[in-house]
Formats: sequence, C-alpha cells, structure tokens
Amino acid sequence: MASLIKLKSILQTSSRHHHRSSSMLLKSPVWCSSRSYARGAAKAKEKEKDTEIEETVVVPLQSTDSDVPIHGITRPLSHILKDLSQKIPDSFIKVRVEDGFSMKYVPWHVVNWMMNTHAPEWSGEVRSITYSPDGKSVSVVYRVTIYGIDAEIYRESSGTASSSDTSFGDPVQKAEAMAFRRACARLGLGLHLYHEDL
Repeated sequence: MASLIKLKSILQTSSRHHHRSSSMLLKSPVWCSSRSYARGAAKAKEKEKDTEIEETVVVPLQSTDSDVPIHGITRPLSHILKDLSQKIPDSFIKVRVEDGFSMKYVPWHVVNWMMNTHAPEWSGEVRSITYSPDGKSVSVVYRVTIYGIDAEIYRESSGTASSSDTSFGDPVQKAEAMAFRRACARLGLGLHLYHEDL
C-alpha cells in the first residue's frame, strides 16, 4: 500500500512537471528569428534546471508464485494426447459429397479450437507449397507440434487441392486446411473418423 501511495505521488509530480514545461513552450514565441528562438530556448532550459523536482526510482512490486496462473497450461504429453484421442461429438462433424461419395470431416476452425482447448501450447507451420508440373493441383505440407511439460512431439501431413476448384476459397487454403486436419489426426484428433470411413 505504501508503494502504491508513493507511485501515485510520483505520477502527480511528473504530470505537474510536464504541465509546467509544456506551458513554457507555449509562451515561447514561434514567430521570431532562429537566433532569438535559440536564446529563448536556452533561457527555458536554465529555468528548468533551477526548478528542482524530486526524482524517485520506482521498483516494481515482486509477484509471488501464487499470482501467476500456471496450472492447466502445460501438462504431460501423455495427458494431452489422451484428450486429443477422444471421440469428437457429432455436432462438430460435417458431411460433404465429392465425386458421388459422402465424406465426414471436421472444419479446420473447429480443429483449431479443439487444439487450443486440449493443447494450448501447440504450434503449426506450413512446411512447403508445391504446384504440380501441369499447374492443375497444389499440395501443402503442414506440421503440428505439441509441447508438453515433459516432451514435445510433431506430426506432418499433406493436403492437395485442384487449382481449378475455387468453389469455397483459394486452392492453397483448401490444401492447407486439409493438411492441418490430417496432421492433427496423426496426433489423435478426429482419427476415429478415418476408421469409420473404411
């Protein structure tokens, strides 16, 4: 409490100092020649030196370990993988039809949300983007890394989309979303959907 009161008085002192120096600048003539302006600025600096302002060093309050929430952020890798391997509720699963076949999938943004929920310290990166020689398709390789308190693990996977298919966005984005979902499935998230399709 004492350090809070001291901090408050320092802020008031510095705001008074700022007000004084800005009011002195407002009173200095802007229209005069550069020589008289330089003399006016030098006089203002001398007045500032004459005015003593108490300077106090503020030491930040030291936080205790109980102030920092660390529980639930990083967990053992085995716990994270166990959570990711749980069956995804049907309400998150979508169905799309391609070439006469219906396929179940989980949208990438739902997979992203689940990763944030179960493995908050995960990271993902596009490793490569490759166009086919004829330019008709694009493939993306994506890596997902999970960081546990005891270890880290990563999985990579690829996704391919037709360059001519722009029905739901950019082909590179489609290939990236597919590769991301597949890399997460290699870590257990939604893997049961692939077994159901067999």
